[in-house]
Amino acid sequence: MQTIQLETKIAAPPDLCFLLSLSIDLHLESTAQTSERAVAGVTSGLIGAGETVTWQGRHFGFILRHTSIISGYSRPTFFQDSMTKGMFKSFEHDHHFAEIDGGTLMRDELRFESPFQPLGTLVDQLILKNYFTKFLTERNAVIKHAAGHEDWRRFIPEGV
Repeated sequence: MQTIQLETKIAAPPDLCFLLSLSIDLHLESTAQTSERAVAGVTSGLIGAGETVTWQGRHFGFILRHTSIISGYSRPTFFQDSMTKGMFKSFEHDHHFAEIDGGTLMRDELRFESPFQPLGTLVDQLILKNYFTKFLTERNAVIKHAAGHEDWRRFIPEGV
């Protein structure tokens, strides 16, 4: 199993960063390069505890589907999404949000394992770990930008 850990500092409150991270629409914007779409479950707005989304996108030249459930939820400090269907043997993503220096320290911990071991371990180490690190870094940059500008209003309904 591979683990990726990232930290992103954002000059915005934890609750805002938490909600932006749950935005299906922000995720779609951050993954335009893979033509990702939400095709089942929650397909727009904010996803919540116990809800699912099925993503479809082009990765490595293939159209792939991945269904996740929000399997852990404690607003505004933590949520976890876990794969329920997809190409991986296992796939869990923990999202942590802590107040730091008047802003937020957003920590991602992604754990994944490909099928077809031991070949899958080589693919995970040599290709997928770098791919997902870049994918998450780009996504976090979109969250950081939206949180630091009025863009966040496009992704979070009033009164949430």
